Amino acid sequence: MKIAVVGAGYVGLSMGTLLSINNKVTIVEIVKEKVDLINKRISPIKDEYIEKYFSENNLNLIATTEYDSLKDADYIIICTPTNYDVETNYFNTSSVESVIEKAIELNSIASIVIKSTIPVGFVESMKRKYSIDNIMFSPEFLREGKALYDNLYPSRIIIGSKDEKAHKFVELLTNAALKKDIPTLFMENTEAEAVKLFANTYLALRVSYFNELDTYAEEKNLNTQDIIKGVSLDNRIGDFYNNPSFGYGGYCLPKDTKQLLANYKDVPQNIISAIIESNKTRKNHIVDIIENKLKSYGIFKFNFDNDESNIVEESKNKICGIYRLTMKANSDNFRDSAIFDIIKGLKKKNIKVLIYEPILKTKELDGCEVISNFNTFISKVDVILANRMDDLIKTANKEIYTRDIYNRD
Repeated sequence: MKIAVVGAGYVGLSMGTLLSINNKVTIVEIVKEKVDLINKRISPIKDEYIEKYFSENNLNLIATTEYDSLKDADYIIICTPTNYDVETNYFNTSSVESVIEKAIELNSIASIVIKSTIPVGFVESMKRKYSIDNIMFSPEFLREGKALYDNLYPSRIIIGSKDEKAHKFVELLTNAALKKDIPTLFMENTEAEAVKLFANTYLALRVSYFNELDTYAEEKNLNTQDIIKGVSLDNRIGDFYNNPSFGYGGYCLPKDTKQLLANYKDVPQNIISAIIESNKTRKNHIVDIIENKLKSYGIFKFNFDNDESNIVEESKNKICGIYRLTMKANSDNFRDSAIFDIIKGLKKKNIKVLIYEPILKTKELDGCEVISNFNTFISKVDVILANRMDDLIKTANKEIYTRDIYNRD
């Protein structure tokens, strides 16, 4: 098969790598630097299995910035980003729609498979708008840093179509996967779109639940780990995806929860909006904890009338250090990381913030100094905020505030 994959993010690059094991795949990507790296078999994203397959397998894979490769493709797989637009209260699906238009223009008979996350009802609206029927949605269920692994060992395959082309696409995926007997569901596009949003919103619910458990334990001076272990031994709950954090973030959960809530317009609900609010509350709680810690160090000196709004003097040398912007251990992604809202909250309270992030090339971010040298970072800060612990941060001889229990997730 000849396959064109549009977009070289986590979804597109892992999908292109998977399918190029047995098929001729062209990845179309607008960022030339990514294209050059892929053609040199250097992964532009941090993913152990993509790096392994690039170095050890003879993949039939090329990358280009040109869309001409769509002309002779049997399948055109769309993996472009759909960020949430706060103004419209909806996903920005313009990148997906522009690829659909190019596909219709260059190759109207190819099967179009959308892997980008989209609102419920999007595919049917595209069918009506462009008078086409050769388009289907197939949600991805990938973890950051393990995208190709999750394509090789998928939890399930879901296709928003029941026709012959849909069955053939599933065959392409299963032939390249290492897992056998993969659960596969064929359904309508609208139901497939709903599966994606409800699945990610449930994961956000789970993150929020264990974070609120942790907040309670922290406030009541209880052992969070003991409570989580006791709760998670119930097989219906399970001992997974339960490591407290500073809040959910990343590519999917923030935007997918908001999109699902937007789809609930005129439909009764309580839980979906509560999940989003819970994540805000968690981040505000972290900010309050750090403020109180720094106050206990003497960051603020108040008048003796106990009026905390009347600050006489603010110490210049009490600084909060942010250890990494990334969401997870062994990750290079910090898009929509929960830590950004925490930084904004700290700055609103006039707390000086320094950031340690070695993969960030700029020396300033949102008005905060960015430091790439760990020892320099440690020497300048008074308390360190670390969403996830690792061996390096454990060497710091400073107070570290983290809620990371398991050193994972």
